[in-house]
Amino acid sequence: MAQDGHKEHPKYMNIFWWLLALTIIEVAVAIPDYATVLKAILLIGLACAKAILVANYFMHLKFERRTLAIIVVTPFLICVLLVFALMPDLTSDDRHEGIEKPAEVVDTSAH
Repeated sequence: MAQDGHKEHPKYMNIFWWLLALTIIEVAVAIPDYATVLKAILLIGLACAKAILVANYFMHLKFERRTLAIIVVTPFLICVLLVFALMPDLTSDDRHEGIEKPAEVVDTSAH
């Protein structure tokens, strides 16, 4: 409680600045060309941090009971686990084997 008797609210502008900073970091991580797995791990981590900030403050989960937090966190963890479990399949170059490249189109209208 604040001194004037009103309930103190989370500092939404602080959360906004954190979300903005994390978004800028995401863009900075996405632009350079380096290992896809490292880039994916960094982007997933940043997205998780942003999701936690939004859930805690804008969805007011910070003030809810522990049971509701568990209900929200469980599918989130399953989703993250699924992404990491599928990452080897998504990043392997073996998936391109056996796929024929389309034949080059010859432009005959130039004659």
